[in-house]
Amino acid sequence: MREELQKIKTEFLSQLQRLKNLAELEELEIRFFGRKAGTLTTLIKGLKDFSAGERQLLGQLVNDVKNALEQAFFEKRERLQQAQWAEALLREAVDVTQPALPLQSGGHLHPNTIIQKNLEDFFTSLGFMIFDGPELESDYYNFSSLNIPEEHPARDSQDTFYLKGHPGWLMRTHTSAGDVRAKQKYGAPLRVISTGKCFRNEATDVRHEHTFYQFQGVVVDEGISFAHLKGLLEAVVRHLYGPEAKLRLRPKYYPFVEPGVNGEVTCFLCQGKGCRVCKQTGWLEIFGAGLIHPHLLREGNIDTSKYQGFAFGLGLTRLVMLKYGIDDIRLLESGDFRFLEQF
Repeated sequence: MREELQKIKTEFLSQLQRLKNLAELEELEIRFFGRKAGTLTTLIKGLKDFSAGERQLLGQLVNDVKNALEQAFFEKRERLQQAQWAEALLREAVDVTQPALPLQSGGHLHPNTIIQKNLEDFFTSLGFMIFDGPELESDYYNFSSLNIPEEHPARDSQDTFYLKGHPGWLMRTHTSAGDVRAKQKYGAPLRVISTGKCFRNEATDVRHEHTFYQFQGVVVDEGISFAHLKGLLEAVVRHLYGPEAKLRLRPKYYPFVEPGVNGEVTCFLCQGKGCRVCKQTGWLEIFGAGLIHPHLLREGNIDTSKYQGFAFGLGLTRLVMLKYGIDDIRLLESGDFRFLEQF
């Protein structure tokens, strides 16, 4: 492992020195520090295969190398940012003698807002109420009440922003955090939707962002089955993308539903042929869903012998990308008026 670490360090510093812009730096960060398949991340995960004594020695060596690479990375990023800002200032020099330009009145709704209001109108027409949960959430509602206890591996897939100095409090990682709150407040039967910002410590790219929007729905009543869930989701897809839109469901594990599925629609960019946005699959995942796990019903003080339910979580941000053909998720949080004025 020592030789691998030295090889990684040498390769990283060599490539870092040759970088000329922030886009290349971002690619390097994902390649070496990416949460799932980064070169250094994969090596660190391999420490578990060593004995306790070896892990202690190698762990210190790994930390030293990681800290050195991160320090070099941050210094390079700062230099590139400063160079980028300097170039922007030169390009956008202001002529202080120019007369004032006329003020523009009016504005544009953000595409997130357009799709959110569209979906809210659709679901309220079906008898759903709108529930607004907090963005600053407790560990209990964000994880424990959703059948994700502290030792559950599902927490590893959600890099969470915790509040320093305030144990047990975090920025919500999904709108599912409001599910049990809604059940406790309104009981059963229940039809409720909630939407809003979610936050995860992600390495950003064209498909991932640290701040994004989700759209959550919950139905609890007597005699609920998977057929009700499938019918509703098909109606949502047709409502958004027209009668020709294709939807497919595939089994997937989620701790808060059983059984669970993920839902995918045909990629808007390549029409199912495969491209960088859909990772060459031809499909984009836009929601997770399933029948509500009894644990969540009990946490919401609902009688599991009488009531059943289903839940679904739509990636609102991805719905927006599909609807308007946006191929980079980062544009939605950029605040660029040139982008927003198109809607």
